[in-house]
Amino acid sequence: MTTAAASRPPHPGRNYRLLTAAAIITGLGTHGALIAAAFAVLKAGGDGGDVGLVAAARTAPLVLFLLIGGAIADRLPRHRVMVAANALNCLSQAVFAWLVLAGDPKLWQMMLLTALCGTGQAFFNPAAEGMLMSSVSREQASRAFALFRMAMQGATIGGAALGGAMIAAMDPGWVLAVDAAAFAVAGGLRAFLDVGHIPPRAPGGGLLADMRDGWQEFIGRPWLWSIVAQFSVVVAAVGAAESVYGPLVARDELGGARPWGFALAAFGAGTLGGALLMTRWKPRRLLLAGTFCVFPLALPSAGLAVPLPVGGLCVVMFVSGVAIEVFGVSWMTAMHQEIPEEKLSRVSAYDWFGSVAMMPVATALAGPVESLVGRSEALWGCAALIVLVTGAVLFVPEVRRLTRAPETAEVATEKDRGPASADAEGSVGRLG
Repeated sequence: MTTAAASRPPHPGRNYRLLTAAAIITGLGTHGALIAAAFAVLKAGGDGGDVGLVAAARTAPLVLFLLIGGAIADRLPRHRVMVAANALNCLSQAVFAWLVLAGDPKLWQMMLLTALCGTGQAFFNPAAEGMLMSSVSREQASRAFALFRMAMQGATIGGAALGGAMIAAMDPGWVLAVDAAAFAVAGGLRAFLDVGHIPPRAPGGGLLADMRDGWQEFIGRPWLWSIVAQFSVVVAAVGAAESVYGPLVARDELGGARPWGFALAAFGAGTLGGALLMTRWKPRRLLLAGTFCVFPLALPSAGLAVPLPVGGLCVVMFVSGVAIEVFGVSWMTAMHQEIPEEKLSRVSAYDWFGSVAMMPVATALAGPVESLVGRSEALWGCAALIVLVTGAVLFVPEVRRLTRAPETAEVATEKDRGPASADAEGSVGRLG
């Protein structure tokens, strides 16, 4: 049977460069478009509840179709799945932009179009993550992931700042149009990805059998499912705070879209700094270091609850950006090290599914919760949840003990990389 890592190319090459360039392009468009969508709803007369419903419409299909998307990405050439998803995103954002620029878009129309965009992401994300991980070797993985994320976060800085500035100066529909164009260009680049280094998958028992196989791979690793469960709460809390309450606090307390764009750009700058740090720092206990860096994600919610002035909010957003990149690179390195290549997209789909499963509920309920307890109290609740679940994960032994594999170690076989190896005493390069 094919080994998990044997088919990976010896060093980041053409695929890695194409993936990075495409991610920069879509990052420039998407981060501005997320701000634009919220302000398009507010411009159309919506309130916090309507902003939450549109945000939930984007994440609901992401939850519904992720597992199918992961199984398909491990069956079909991953770059084709990515291109098809980009085409759907381009079309949905182009129609959204046209409706906003034409004036008076209806709430149901905005929800439908953001739902289509979320559907595209459900198929894109597992394919993209599997493609990236299969494009680098173990020796290059940590640095390559850090550089990739640094490039993406550089696009976040530009996208968020540009989006906030454009919304302040013109109709948010133009930001959505830029996002549609970015998806078109990125999809064209991804069409040139090469999957020749990935051996053909052996015939399986069908889509459901592939999904069950991915589930067994996922549930057999306590470090994996416990952190995914943690992030189901963390992502929901951060999403409610930053997708719903953030624009409202910006409108009511900070002076509008531009300051919120600056705050999001500060977060992007922090992620850029965190990724730069991770090109040099290689913590031995990958997940322990990463988990400690999830605690600062509570800071933006607390900052919005006060609320801090724009300068103070930018500082806490910057710190949380640095922290999440330490976690992100550590997490990707652990996944690359432990998960067989032919199952990367399926396991990634369960990772994404767990991480975003509670997001639609959180964003849809953000408005009613604000009405019930108050905006500041709701934001303090988001901060408390992040601290609570992150502390709980530190009680999982595998999270504390999983270590980085030596870069000179021989490539492990699929059997060596199975769930049992993650729990074995003294397993070289895994648990210390």
